[in-house]
Amino acid sequence: MRELSKNQQIIMAIGATLMVIGVGCFVFGFLPKVFSVVFMVGAVCFAIMQMIQASYDDGKSVTLRRLRRIMIIGDICFILAGLLMLENSFMVLYKFLSWETWLKYCWNNWVVILLVAAILELYTSHRISNELKKNN
Repeated sequence: MRELSKNQQIIMAIGATLMVIGVGCFVFGFLPKVFSVVFMVGAVCFAIMQMIQASYDDGKSVTLRRLRRIMIIGDICFILAGLLMLENSFMVLYKFLSWETWLKYCWNNWVVILLVAAILELYTSHRISNELKKNN
């Protein structure tokens, strides 16, 4: 995989930190509207930097391509979790949906999507590093 520049590494680290701070403060009820936006900004920064990092040497390894696709799904899940967290805070779709529908599809479902994203990211980052070591 291509190495990120120093600035890109800093942006990725800041994005990950913002995601952790945003989720922690949101869960504990400390300014949830502000920290849902903080999480979303962090998720977008983190996902963009991971997608920039996507290009690796020659692309002939089927395993690495599959793992990169799974990692991109994890990035999309992070952004989707951020959108649902924003919906939880600002209730924009609530005006257009019935209470039961909004409750079923929006209320606190960001937690499940965030868990899926975290598991996918942990799995793929571990497997990609092992595959790169094996190939070198």
